Amino acid sequence: MSHRSVDEYAAHVRALITPALPTDVDTVTVGAALGRVTAAAILSPVDLPLFRNSQMDGFAVVASDLATLLRTGAPVTLPIVGEVAAEPGTPLPLVPGTAVRIMTGAVVPEGADAVVPVEDTTATANTVTITRARASGEFVRNRGSDLKAGDALLPAGLRLASRHLAALAAAGIDEIEVRRRVRIVVISTGAELALGRRAEPGEIYDSNSTALTAAATACGAEVTYAIHPVEDAVSQFRGSLLVGASNADLILTSGGISLGAYEVVREFWRANGGEVGHIAMQPGGPQASGVFNGVPVISFPGNPVSTQLSFEIFVAPILREAAGLPAAHRQTRTLMADLRSAAGTRQFLRGRALPEGLVEVVGGPSSHLVAGLAASDLLLDIPEDITELKAGGPVETIDL
Repeated sequence: MSHRSVDEYAAHVRALITPALPTDVDTVTVGAALGRVTAAAILSPVDLPLFRNSQMDGFAVVASDLATLLRTGAPVTLPIVGEVAAEPGTPLPLVPGTAVRIMTGAVVPEGADAVVPVEDTTATANTVTITRARASGEFVRNRGSDLKAGDALLPAGLRLASRHLAALAAAGIDEIEVRRRVRIVVISTGAELALGRRAEPGEIYDSNSTALTAAATACGAEVTYAIHPVEDAVSQFRGSLLVGASNADLILTSGGISLGAYEVVREFWRANGGEVGHIAMQPGGPQASGVFNGVPVISFPGNPVSTQLSFEIFVAPILREAAGLPAAHRQTRTLMADLRSAAGTRQFLRGRALPEGLVEVVGGPSSHLVAGLAASDLLLDIPEDITELKAGGPVETIDL
């Protein structure tokens, strides 16, 4: 795959991963469904509202009893014959010529066809004087006026937010079927230190497993294992793949694919039918991929910025689609300062959004500048055929 373009390699990765995405479902409680994606349309088992109820605190009346008020504007006084609270039970029917004190959400008595808000009345213990007429149906929520039983409550393929869970709960639904999350195993190769140890001269910390685990989780996937560090031996890497393939739909690895010595992942793929090469991208030029025991494996370079940007460009879009998440936002912004880019290479520079659509570059292009990436909130996408952009000119950006 030597010298593929970014778009060509992205298409290759998509073709490799897509057939492995899960098509089965999980059954989860509504309380555990936040962020999950509905596997099928969910129909309401009940009418919503469940019963005819009051929209306001006030008095349930027969609207025609207010005819005098409608004709002359003179207040109407009715006897109060009861009270209905917002609690279980069926109130007695309302006799014409009377009123019942009623609370918001309470069952409207049979016979009553309007509710007069309390602020439009003057009440004593036994009577209510109504100063504003109401037509039939005012401030009464009819059964099924929001949704009828059997109607679609939520569509298939919807990523569930709190408002969706509220609707499910209101309909009395306690369990639903959702798409199973993509299961991912992350493998970080090399002699990097696990967190919690003190680094001695020549040692660095493993940040790739942390970054890839977090990035995959943010894209709606489930990371079942993070295996690190894997020693620079083909047998060790193969053993990690064996563990990963039994626990994952997709394996992501970092490190070991460059042209130097001890490039264990490159050695493994060249002996086992994978693809290893270079694409026209900076950072993240070295890339590799293959299938192990039926599971697609995407192998990123080991420099931490290269690893993270490779995930964002090649894998994140696929996972976000599978999880019902929107694609990363792209926008044309205006450069604050001149910049140069290597000919024939698609650059992904780190940047920061400024007011009025401006953007500034943060740090340099090198693949080890993790602090610069942390300080960024977007990428500047510089095409292969662009070598220079001037301040004040347009540049395509991708939100991180």
